[in-house]
Parts: sequence; structure tokens; C-alpha cells
Amino acid sequence: MSNQSSTRDFFSSKPGRKSGKTGQPAPTPYRKAKTTWRKQKATWNAIRSAIFMLLGVLSAGFGLRGFLMPNHFIDGGVTGISLLINAKTDFPLSALIILFNIPFILLGWQQIGKIFSVKSIIAISLLALTVAIVPYQVVTNDKLLVAVFGGFFLGAGIGLTIRGGAVIDGTEILAIFLSRKRSMSVGDFIMVFNIIIFSAAVWLLSVEVALYAMLTYLAAAKTVDFILEGIEEFTGVTIISPHTTEIAHLIKEKMGRGLTIYSGKKGYGKRGETSLATDIIFTVVTRLEINRLTSEVEKIDPNAFIVMQSIKDTRGGMVKKRPLKED
Repeated sequence: MSNQSSTRDFFSSKPGRKSGKTGQPAPTPYRKAKTTWRKQKATWNAIRSAIFMLLGVLSAGFGLRGFLMPNHFIDGGVTGISLLINAKTDFPLSALIILFNIPFILLGWQQIGKIFSVKSIIAISLLALTVAIVPYQVVTNDKLLVAVFGGFFLGAGIGLTIRGGAVIDGTEILAIFLSRKRSMSVGDFIMVFNIIIFSAAVWLLSVEVALYAMLTYLAAAKTVDFILEGIEEFTGVTIISPHTTEIAHLIKEKMGRGLTIYSGKKGYGKRGETSLATDIIFTVVTRLEINRLTSEVEKIDPNAFIVMQSIKDTRGGMVKKRPLKED
């Protein structure tokens, strides 16, 4: 009995094994480090999301209380409906924002996800609270400035909140849902939705207010695009040429940019149909580098086939990390 007991103790105390019933290997330092990194990454993403949402709520609140509400201006979307009813009934805007967004949040719960909906509920509640209690000062009564800057700050708030993974205006949720049921695009639905709002503004308020509302909406929409698509503009460039080595050297060494080379086959070109294998170069550059890249490639191969497409934003890689390199 004693020998069997000692034998079991010997095997259960082997290094690299757990003493529990599962018998799974103990975590290696690499696995521990990877788990720690993932937790840190998740924590940082949560903090960044919260910061974006908070800044978005404060910016939207400033646009509403500092510009639009005191001058009885409206915007598009759910916020526009809330402002329109507030201007006619003096019903609290904070309550209207929550009330009109509830159906869209429930729709988002089904169509997009629970996390998105929970974040949106928090963001909309914070916006309602901000509009109700934060003492923003009225900035100006000039109608043009109110329309432009009210739309700017409201659009910045919407864009920052979307960056944080939530919404404070549920119009796009409805547009995404309806676009799946009909042939119209998301943009078409939003346009139709806002035309209805602006038409109601003409009837309930005045033509002048409706026109300024359109200007406010345009300022907000452009600001949202600016925030979501990034400050920098990037261009993806695809290059097909038999001089792949020289062009790759140009991009890596002279321009200091990363690139990807993948294999393909030629199809139909100036010399007719062919099935020869070829290397294809893909790289991402800033708009300031496009002219230089195309000029240098033409020096190497005047017949190189170059395709360029606009890219909203990039993550990772070398585009944002390395400065522009000059000869």
C-alpha cells in the first residue's frame, strides 16, 4: 500500500502538470503573457470606447444646448424629430430623445447585437442627462453660425459615439434594417427620412427654419464622415508589371512603405489573351505620395498597369508609423 501511494504521489508531482483532476498542462509563460496581453487589450478597448462615447455625448449636448435649442433650430434624424416636437410643444428634449430612440434600440438589439444596444442605451441616457442638467452657455444667435456650428458639434458627437461602438441617433439602425428588406440603399432611406422631417418643418415652423435645418444636417453629416473616415486620406495602389523586384525595392527602400506581393495570372491585355503567371504588388500610401509613386513607377516601367482606390482609414502596418521619406 505504501509503495502504491508513493508512486501516485510521484506522478502527481511531476513538473508541467496540474495536480487537479483534469490533468491538463500548466500554462506556459507564453500563454500567460498572451492571456495578459488580451486582457490589457480588452481593457484598453473598453476605456477607449468609453472616452469616445463621453466626448461624443458632451459634443452633441453642446451643439444642442449651445446652438440649436435656444434658436429653435432642428436637424435630421431622430434628433431632428425630437427638436421639432420640442420647438412646438416645449416638451423636455431629454425625454423626447429617449422616447423616440427606444424603438430603434430594440431594433438594433435584434439586428446588430446586445453589446451595441447596451452601449447605445448608455450613450442616449447620458445625452438626455447632459441636455437636462449641464449648464451650456448660448454661444450665438446668428442663424448662419447656429446652423453651421450647431451641426458641426452635433455631427462630431454622433461620429465620436459611433467610434465608441454606439449611437445617439437611431436613424441609421432603421435604414440598415429597411435596406435589407428593400432594394434601396442606407443613404437613400436616410435621405427620404430627412425629407419627411424637413417637409414637416416647413409646415409646422417655416420655410426659413427648414432651409437652415438642411444646412445644419449637411454640416453634421460632413462632420460625421470626417470623424469616421479619418483625418488622413489613404489610397490603395495595385501595380501589375514584369518589373516587380525593382518596383518593390522602390516602395520599400526609397519610400519607406510596406507592401504585399501576391501571385496572379494575366488575362487579356494589349497583346491579347494570355495565361502567364505574374506578381501583383499592393501598397497603401497617403495622398501626398501618389504623384511620386506613379512617377517613379513610370520610370521603371512606362507600361505598368496601376489601379488606385480610395481607402477610408487604416490600422496597423507602416503607413501611420513612418514619416514620409524624401530622396
